[in-house]
Amino acid sequence: MEVNVKLLGDVKFEVGARKHSLVCDQPAENGGSDEGMTPPELLLASLGTCAAFYASAYLRKKGLPREGVEVRVTAEKAGPPARLDNFRIEVRIPLALSEADRAGVDVAIHHCLIHNTLLHTPSIRIELQAPPAA
Repeated sequence: MEVNVKLLGDVKFEVGARKHSLVCDQPAENGGSDEGMTPPELLLASLGTCAAFYASAYLRKKGLPREGVEVRVTAEKAGPPARLDNFRIEVRIPLALSEADRAGVDVAIHHCLIHNTLLHTPSIRIELQAPPAA
């Protein structure tokens, strides 16, 4: 899996993955032009869409309607060091579910790749590639 990030100006970036792209920016109060989500918002978006994918997949597998499924993700800023904490994922399914299907959706959501990545501290290596100063 790979994404590439290019500076577009000031604090605005283009993020590319496969044939898709999106803009990441900051609100005006952080020096941006508010033309895209911030990096923390992108993280929450990844978590929310992953949870929605797994919930929807369970409903599809069971032949249940998926229309109206919504997910809300919140988190709080914490630190030091600066980070997000206290994530909350609210999954809204507009149809009545049996206890078995409620449990099934819950188990499915817990299979989310992003959720599991955040639960188990990943290894992250930063490699700075820049020519040395003359």
